[in-house]
Amino acid sequence: MDRKKRPFKSDVQQRAVRQLLISITVIIFLLVIGTEGYRWIEDMDFINALYMAVITLSTVGFGEIKTLSPEGRLFTIGLIVGGGGLAAYTLSTIISYLFSGEWRAHWEYQKQKRMFETLSDHYIICGYGRVGKHVASELEAEGHSFVIIDPDEERDNDISEHGYLCLKGDASDESVLYAAGIESARGVIVAANSDAVNVFIVLTARSIRPDILIVSRANYEESEVKLLRAGANRVMLPYRLAGRRMVTMLVRPDIDDFLDEVSDVSGLELLLEKVVIPADSLLVGKTLSEVQLHERTGVTILACKSPTGALNKIPSSSYKISANTQLIALGTREQLLSLMKLTQTKPEKKS
Repeated sequence: MDRKKRPFKSDVQQRAVRQLLISITVIIFLLVIGTEGYRWIEDMDFINALYMAVITLSTVGFGEIKTLSPEGRLFTIGLIVGGGGLAAYTLSTIISYLFSGEWRAHWEYQKQKRMFETLSDHYIICGYGRVGKHVASELEAEGHSFVIIDPDEERDNDISEHGYLCLKGDASDESVLYAAGIESARGVIVAANSDAVNVFIVLTARSIRPDILIVSRANYEESEVKLLRAGANRVMLPYRLAGRRMVTMLVRPDIDDFLDEVSDVSGLELLLEKVVIPADSLLVGKTLSEVQLHERTGVTILACKSPTGALNKIPSSSYKISANTQLIALGTREQLLSLMKLTQTKPEKKS
């Protein structure tokens, strides 16, 4: 089977579904044998023959439709001895499947499978530990779609309670990443607890999608270089970041309050956003002083990144905007939407 299309079921679920299908097949087979036997031996029509097969296999004890011939009685004995016990076992298997919750697991799997197939422009979170949990919360707050990959069954309840889409498995397995829709994903967040595991996940994801954005967690500074070499675009060390933030809290508490306001997506007071200038935008070829972005939209431009990759922090009013320039803007959601609308505006054609 193609590794891209391989269904992702647990062994228990596969076994339960297989048992159910076998049980249903056995019941149908016995009914066909019984029905055809009564039609051939007793010259019954289809309905009467089927009725005799059902009451014989189910041993409910209803009377015969007609007095059976000696051959018919022998066939009935054989059907009861050979098929009655087997029919009872298969029926008990079906009932056990329906009441054990396995059927719910099967339909939940089918539902999730359909959701996975429709995923597009989403993020993949590899690992639902302390970091992965916060990543999922932040993505949800910003309204982004995502799928979680985690091998730990103990985290299932927590993930289910939040209503997150989850795939149980090893994110370094290509088939799991394919099942999570990596071919149509926007980015991958690698947040396993082990740096070695993260390196393998990054390598696998990069081999499938050379163009995808990969952000990885690292526990140790020496792992940062390895993750970058493996294909990660960005590497984040939680302890280094926490150390910097704690110093800011201690030395510059007012600045820290501002950073909290900017980074708190739940309040949506202030947001940082990257806006790319299209080639046909009316802003192309003009300076920041000419376009007056703050006066027209309310945003503050913190940095500009040219198409060559040069980053201009706190650009001057004489900075000239070119096609595909990236503006790093600070503002409310409404202000940023106003900026995006302005950048999409085309210059008026001269008559």
